[in-house]
Amino acid sequence: MSSREVARIERFGLVGKNKSYRDVQGILAFELAHGNAIYMSIKHDLYLSRKPLAGFVAIGIAWATYFAHMPVIKAAVGASDGAYGIAVFFAATGAIGAMWLAPFAQRVAGGLALPFGIVIVAMGMLGTSLSTGLIMLGFAMLIASVGSGITDVLINARVSEVEAKSARTLMNLNHALYSFAYAGAALLAGAFREAGFTPPVIFMVLAIVLLMLAYAARDVSPKIEDEDSDEGAAVPHQLVIMAGLVVMVAFMAEASSEGWSALHLERTLGGTPGEGALGPALLGLTMGIGRLSGHGLAKYMRDTTLMLIATLVSACGLVIAGLAGSVTVALAGFALVGLGISVVAPLALALVGRIVPPAARLAAISRASVLGYGAFFFGPPLVGLVAQGFGLRAAFVVIAFLLAGTAIILIPALARRSS
Repeated sequence: MSSREVARIERFGLVGKNKSYRDVQGILAFELAHGNAIYMSIKHDLYLSRKPLAGFVAIGIAWATYFAHMPVIKAAVGASDGAYGIAVFFAATGAIGAMWLAPFAQRVAGGLALPFGIVIVAMGMLGTSLSTGLIMLGFAMLIASVGSGITDVLINARVSEVEAKSARTLMNLNHALYSFAYAGAALLAGAFREAGFTPPVIFMVLAIVLLMLAYAARDVSPKIEDEDSDEGAAVPHQLVIMAGLVVMVAFMAEASSEGWSALHLERTLGGTPGEGALGPALLGLTMGIGRLSGHGLAKYMRDTTLMLIATLVSACGLVIAGLAGSVTVALAGFALVGLGISVVAPLALALVGRIVPPAARLAAISRASVLGYGAFFFGPPLVGLVAQGFGLRAAFVVIAFLLAGTAIILIPALARRSS
């Protein structure tokens, strides 16, 4: 036995009057084998979902870079909170329309539909960095939102299909990688801002990375079914609507926190640009941790129960962040938001994909996404309009009340319907 193993045994007190060092050697060997099994399992899951995973990473780094630069982009076009919120609301219409068209894009472009969506995101993001007025910024966000809408629906439908064929839970894992990509991109964006790089330079690099991910996401023979199949009429509409509403509130909280946390930390609490970028970065990091945890917890806990607990945790986090008197307390609140809200939308979308017939899966996820993912863009405008009249603190508290109502009313109803 090596000195390192002996030190570990003594440090954790594994040897007692009924266990010898040889006994504990067996324990350590079991732990090592178990750890390797977990590693191989995650590696296998990542391989199964590698194509849609490129889309998750693309969306994560694109919007993290944008939201980390939102204060400087907003200032460059001279927009007030209310006017900026209206511009984002305008962009949301593109995302919703694109989500309805995602099945059509899949039928027409096949395996190139997902790369096509990522390329559109790259074009829109580059446009936001070059915007000199609010109208130009609104149209650039519209383009990015259209690409995001197509990409979001296709990657979730693809992961749901792989889950059904492999009998493995993959949704939380893929959304976790999205969150980690988001966190890393937000930190890099903040560092580049602190170093003095201008948005056009940073977003040009982002566009190149997105094009590389688009190439990685191509699939010459995708198997996603569409609603034109005979089974398309079998979509359980009430279940899809309720799941979509849960996703909507979850993404509203997520988008509001991501889109306005930097401004709240910098303007309300007097933080530096680097501290402002920590808001979306910390959200991405804690959401990644929460989703990895959800990847394991989903095997032992009913998904709707986990969703309910997570929603209440995120509501508490938003109240803490909104009422915080310092940057540190606000960051702690946003960390709770990330941990809680991280698992809600993936679990709801996975529930839809698991219950509906295979031929109706893309149509069902598309319809749920129209409700859910639209909130990714409706959330920031709502916060902007409330902040215009009552301040950012009140805006975060309003979103927290919506989360609490979802946990008390909507999720129990979804649990009854799904069972």
